[in-house]
Amino acid sequence: MSYVLGIDGGGSKTVCVLMNDLRQVLGRGEAGPSNYHSIGIEATLQSIQSAIKNAVEAAIITNYVNIDAICLGLAGVGRAADIEVVKGLVKELQNNKFLTINWALKPENIIICNDALIALVSGIGQPVGIVVAAGTGSIIFGRNHQGDTKRVGGWGYILGDEGSAYKIAIAGMNAALKSYDGREISTSLIEGFKQHLDLESIEDLIEVVYRREWGVKQIAALAPIVDFAAASGDIVANIIIDNAVKELVKATSTVIDAIFSADSVLEVITTGSVWRGRCKIHEKFAASLIKKFPNVNVIFPRYEPAYGAGLLALQTTQN
Repeated sequence: MSYVLGIDGGGSKTVCVLMNDLRQVLGRGEAGPSNYHSIGIEATLQSIQSAIKNAVEAAIITNYVNIDAICLGLAGVGRAADIEVVKGLVKELQNNKFLTINWALKPENIIICNDALIALVSGIGQPVGIVVAAGTGSIIFGRNHQGDTKRVGGWGYILGDEGSAYKIAIAGMNAALKSYDGREISTSLIEGFKQHLDLESIEDLIEVVYRREWGVKQIAALAPIVDFAAASGDIVANIIIDNAVKELVKATSTVIDAIFSADSVLEVITTGSVWRGRCKIHEKFAASLIKKFPNVNVIFPRYEPAYGAGLLALQTTQN
């Protein structure tokens, strides 16, 4: 029986599944983030190793498990240089004496890709359609039946990530401070941030964001404050959410125009923490996109991304 590893590595966490050739998940493990652009190569390696170790231990296999294939879908991996970096990580994994694994990997059984591809496969069980990933960061990725692909976004929190939790949180804090200054209309975001962060004054955001040296993950975790305010009817918060929707619709439309026809029947998978909000951002996105492309079906993924990575790994053992 073939055993494979499917790994989903993002800006918030890393998930690994151990699967057999019947597509059954035998073990699942989680660890910290694994976007090496944000946290460095060594920390990324540690997260991936921990996720694999946890998945293998969860499978309760007494002997060493033989791994015939592996797929790593990692955030921030898209360029040739990124692929080479991750290849080095895979070599390190195979040299780790603490993993109870017999590695039987061949070059053709190692898949290294962006996490958008595995999210697409996990969404519908096949690599055809579009995935709109809006979590800590954001990226839109599509693949048609001919194998043509198109990526929009995924440029990171400084250069891109429109519609992401990070950008929503930043816009929320920016709006709260502008309102405090008198440059923006009154907004409940001021009290929202104060209560959530236990601040005496909204001015204390300076200490939280700068002096505590908060990173992308911590800031992105503040997006639910904007979501809650928008769901409660706050005008400023709703403008922020509407702007996020516009960016995501524009990016998705760009992918459709590039590799699909306007009347194509296709599924658009929405994945990531942003879509789980209370302010109906998913409904707004779907309605706006379907207005432009009536044959599009906007859905939530059927499986988690790590499972999609496992499916891609399995494919390499069956060719």
